[in-house]
Order: sequence, then structure tokens, then C-alpha cells
Amino acid sequence: MPNNKVKKGSVVDMSILVTGGAGFIGSHTTVELLKAGREIVMIDNFSNSKPEVLEQIKKITGKDFKFYKIDYLDRKALEKVFEENNIEAVLNFAGYKAVGESVRKPLEYYENNISGAIVLLETMRKYNVKKFIFSSSATVYGEPERIPLTEDCKIGGTTNPYGTTKLFIEQILQDLYKSDNTWDIAILRYFNPVGAHESGLIGEEPQGIPNNLMPYIVRVAAGQLEQLSVFGNDYDTPDGTGVRDYIHVVDLAKGHLKALEKLEKEKTGMYIYNLGTGTGYSVLDMVKAFETATGKKVKYKIVERRAGDIATCYSDPEKAKKELGWKAEKTLEDMCKDSWKYIQNQNN
Repeated sequence: MPNNKVKKGSVVDMSILVTGGAGFIGSHTTVELLKAGREIVMIDNFSNSKPEVLEQIKKITGKDFKFYKIDYLDRKALEKVFEENNIEAVLNFAGYKAVGESVRKPLEYYENNISGAIVLLETMRKYNVKKFIFSSSATVYGEPERIPLTEDCKIGGTTNPYGTTKLFIEQILQDLYKSDNTWDIAILRYFNPVGAHESGLIGEEPQGIPNNLMPYIVRVAAGQLEQLSVFGNDYDTPDGTGVRDYIHVVDLAKGHLKALEKLEKEKTGMYIYNLGTGTGYSVLDMVKAFETATGKKVKYKIVERRAGDIATCYSDPEKAKKELGWKAEKTLEDMCKDSWKYIQNQNN
């Protein structure tokens, strides 16, 4: 069986494999890893990202890294990455991620997200790489049993296929750890990542019409889209629009670094953390905050509720603070200003 460990007496750089590293969260996490002096190997197929991101990451950090343009469902191509590099841990950001699209295309989401994760985990096992950080989501909580959400809240009853793929993969990881407790796994449940790197060089770059709120807002403000569609104003919330826990993507990226340090310290285990701010903002709160931070007006219209959406969802991030020494530091104003700076850079 191939073994990816360093042989005694040999000096081989250990690398972190970042799957989906050119995407929104993957690219910002790669920046933080490189800044922390980590060696990186990245894979991406650019299904929801752009190749230019690689150069921007190098520009921000002044550091180079290895890149493979592959799909993580391609077992042979993935094995080549493990053969050619000394991987010590994997951060998995690969996967489709739009709630609304998942309702329309469930089979594509199950195939890509779940089958891809299984191929990745099987390849890791084959090469004896057992440190794994999984990009999960607050959608695994389904309709929240209580707010704020803590990690011990019941999961399941997901309201869309995207959330269900995250739920299934979490279960696969739990079962994998039960079968072999030499694995070292962190599941990070993201709330709603927004913002962009303060340089304005990388940010959220969805293909086509954005599914997420902030990229939609900035494109309306920039005149690229006519108006924001607010999906429903009859929820049981202060202003009737959906309430979410928006977290700056750079804070989120730093959470991955803290989780990696935790895995390296503990050697084996299964850990689950919410990564959020602990504060909920409505869609209209976000529109107002953006207008205040940037001085730009955002035209919006109220439309029907979107399939798979829930009324309110925000986190209790206390466990991550206590066990990882991590907490979100950037403000709502930072999220708005950085998103706006990124879109302005794209337009110049």
C-alpha cells in the first residue's frame, strides 16, 4: 500500500492539500495558510471559480504553490497528486454550493458533493493521510430547534439538497471515525460567509446571477444587475425578511488555520465547530448596512419566498472561541466595504 509519510532521515516538505482552492472560501483560506508559512498544494476544476485567482493569491502573499487543474471525482488524477506530493492534511472546499440551484439539480449536487468526498477520503486512506477539515454548513441544522445554534443542536431535516449533501458527508465522517479512530477530523459548520480580502484582489466571483446575498447587492450597486430580489418578507422576523449570521470570509479562513493547529496538537479525534459571529442580520439590515458603508443605493423588490429557505439562523460560536482560540473580528461595515472594493477592482 502506498505510504505518504516522511521516511526517517529524509527531508521532505509536508504539504496541505486544498481542494476547491480557487473558490471563494478556499482562496481566502489559502492566503492565510501561505501567510502562516504553510506549503500548499491546490486542486480545482474552475466550475465556480476563475484561473486568475491563482495569480492574485500569489500577488497577495508573495508565495508560490503547486496547482493541479483536476476534478476530485477523477480518482486517477487525484492519486497522481498524492503520489507527487507529501500531503499531511486535506482541507476540502470542493463542491457545489448554491441552495436554490440544489433544489433544481439534486442529482448533480449528490453526485458531485457526496461522491467527490468519498473518492477524496478513499484516496486519503490509500495514502495514509488522515487529517481532514470539512467545509460544512449551518444548513445541516435544518429548521433550527433553538436560536442561537450550538453544536449539540439536533441536525437533520435539511430543507434543500445542498444542506443534505453536507449532512450526509458529516455522517460519513462520523462513521469513518468510528471505524478507525486514527483519523483526525474537524467539521466546520459555516454560517453565511461574505466580504472579500482587504486588498480587493480576491472575493466572491459566482458564475452568472449570484445565489448569495452580498454578491447580488454589490452587483446591483455597481449597475451590473437591475435590482435585488428579496425572497419573501412574511417570515417571523423583525422586518419579515430572512435573518442570517453573516461572517467575513477572512475571519472564516483564519478559523481553518486554528482548526488545523488543533488537529496537529491532538493527533486524533473528531471535532465539530460553528464558525459564525453569533449575531443575526436580516436581508434589509444588510441592504441598509451596505448603503451606509458605501454611499451607494441598492434597488430591491420583494418576491416570493425561495424554495429551501428558513426564517432565522445564527450561531453560538462559543465552542470555537474556547477550544480553538478563534472568534470573528471583522465588522458588518468591513464586510460591506471589502465586497464593494472587490467589485470595483473587477470593473476597473
